[in-house]
This record gives sequence, structure tokens and C-alpha cells, in this order.
Amino acid sequence: MCLLTRTMRLAAVAALVPLTLPGAARAETPATPTQGVTLTGLVGKVLFTPQPVLGSDGRQHIVYELQLSNVTGERVVVKRLTLFGDDDKEPLATLDEAEIARRFSPAGRRGNESAELGAFQYGVAFLHISLPAGRSAPRRLTHQVDAWFDQFKADAAIQLGAAAVATAAPPVLGPPLRGDNNIAGDGCCDSTRHVRALLPLNGAFRLSQRFAIDWEKLGGDGRLFAGDRKLVGSYHIYGQPILAVSDGTIVDMRGDLADQVPGALPDGLPVGEADGNFAVLDMGGGAFVLYAHMKPGSVRVKIGDRVRRGDVIGAVGNTGNSSEPHLHLHVMDGPSPLLANGLPYVFEAATVKAIDLAGTADFDRAAETGSPVSLTPFVPPLALKRALPLDLTVVDWGN
Repeated sequence: MCLLTRTMRLAAVAALVPLTLPGAARAETPATPTQGVTLTGLVGKVLFTPQPVLGSDGRQHIVYELQLSNVTGERVVVKRLTLFGDDDKEPLATLDEAEIARRFSPAGRRGNESAELGAFQYGVAFLHISLPAGRSAPRRLTHQVDAWFDQFKADAAIQLGAAAVATAAPPVLGPPLRGDNNIAGDGCCDSTRHVRALLPLNGAFRLSQRFAIDWEKLGGDGRLFAGDRKLVGSYHIYGQPILAVSDGTIVDMRGDLADQVPGALPDGLPVGEADGNFAVLDMGGGAFVLYAHMKPGSVRVKIGDRVRRGDVIGAVGNTGNSSEPHLHLHVMDGPSPLLANGLPYVFEAATVKAIDLAGTADFDRAAETGSPVSLTPFVPPLALKRALPLDLTVVDWGN
């Protein structure tokens, strides 16, 4: 029997015990290539190369996904996850079991959060690092997982998921809309509808919506609509001109779908109609911009058209997988709205006037009842320059 075969058979007993116990120092670099080799009960990898982005709060944000796979035949409980940057001794962030249970999804399915993995099961941790203002992003990330293994009746710690951090600057966009009182719905970095929209497509995971924003518009009274909630024309954003955020070429579009009735997502919608009437703009440098849910008959561009920043390409509508009129906008690394990886991006300039600190629940209540959004004003307003408006910030484009 060869050594490797014998080792693999021992794995069923105790060879899967990890290198270190919880709280122990991180393992030193092995002195030789054959030292420090062990079988582990968890394996992990970062799904896509993380890329930092400057937020409207003046901080660098890193949003990414870590896949963990339980290779034992019994349950594993992930009790702590520590994120390290260039300094292996100073954590960038530490998640306890309760936070892991909010961010970790077996099979990567949103709404299926748990800190536990069953036998031979994998899960995905949706992670967000917010660095202190003025601190640069690290060049690499590593992770330590502290977990309970039913198979060994013991806690253990594993280092895994080393990944380089992208150093390229995010694409710079001009305004996608006009005027003020534009609110960034389901934006970066913890609102789950976009950032956890991980889809298994064509044999691979895709997350094109990681940095997507659903732009809506508030009236002077802080409400999203006035009048009958079921009528698209009641919404302040409906019919607003949509602008090219960059010079570029239209590489895909559709404009033949009717508006949905506001108030609920449509049932049985084909995946090909999820974006409704849409346009994809190739802005160069490997970045593509999706504009989704446009108003019927409003799409002014066709495939192959060249546009310039500020050109009107359509109007806000409620087509496709949409429960109320809004402009869904995201940037991705390919021309397909779904078969692509979502990229961070920044806007050249804007003014941030307020934020809904009460969060998604408050915004959803406003969308359902017509009540005002709970806004906290910035006094004075924030002058945004080459940064990304964060979730539920209210933006004046100054145009």
C-alpha cells in the first residue's frame, strides 16, 4: 500500500484534524516543502478576485465571497471567521458565530443562512470589509476558520482562502439620471438582494449584481410615490430620462416588453425577461454597464450605436422582474447581464444630501405603504468625488 493511499484511509479516523487549535498562533511558513502538510476537515476558496471601492463614507470597502466545503461525514459548526490582510497578526475583521449565521449560506442560497454545514456540504460566506477612513486596501487576504467538528468531537482552526486583491482603479461613471432626491436602493454593501444574488449559471457561479443599485426618486415629502400604488405613473422616478454614464458602444438591448403592475414581483417570468427593457453599454477597459427595467417604447439605442456621456438612452420604467419603477444599474466584466462578474465603480461627482439609517426595512415600508422614508440629512451635504454612493443615500447629480 502506498503512503498516499494509507494516509487517505486514516482520514476517516483523525487525520483530518487541522493544523492548529482555536486561539493558537497562525502557522509559520514551513521550513521545507514537505513540512506542515495535513488533511483538513474544511477547504475554502475566494470565488472571485476582490476589488476595493471608495464609498461615500470615505472608507475603502471590499465585498467578496468565500466558499467553505465540509469534507467530513458529519456536521461542522463555523464558530469564528477571522479576515487578515497583509499583516497576518492584525485582523481586518472578525465574525462571531451569530454574524456568521447571518452571512453564511449553505449552497450559496440567499435566505438559507446558517453557521452549520452538513456532511459533505458546502456554503458561501458573503463578506464585507470596511476599512477605517484613510487606510489603503491590502494587497492580499487570508482567512482563519474556527469550527466545531462533530466527527472529531473537537474545535479546530484552519487557515484557508488566500487571495490577491485587485489593484486596478474602478471605472468612473457620469450621472445615470438627472436632478436631486435620487435614492440608492439595495446598494453597497450589505443589502442582501443584490450582493447575495449568486447564481449557478452554465456550470459556474456568477454574481453580476454585487455592486448594483436600484435608483428610485423621492418627492419633496420624502415619499416614493403619490397616489395609487398600483399605477406606474404614481412613482416620482417613472419616465425620468436615463443617461449614458460614459462614452461607449451599445452591445445589447431590448425594448418590446410591457410594464409590470407595481406592488409585487411578477410570477413565472422567464429568466431572459428578468431585466425587462434594457441596454448594455461597453465603456471600454473590460467594463460593461447594464441599465434595466426601462419604460416601454423609450429605448432610444440599438446594438452598435455609439453614445457619449450624458446622451439620453431611455426612460425609467417597471418592466421585467420589478415590483416598482426604478433604474437598476450595475457594472460587470462582460456583455451578458447575468453571465458576468460584478465590478465596483465610482461616480465622477455628486452631492450626497441624506441617508436612511433605518435601513432596508424602513425603505421597504415606504415602498409598501407610501409613508415617507426616514431620512437623516448630512449637514453640510457631502461632496462626492470618485466614490460610490452607499446603500440608501440620497444623491443630487447636479445636472
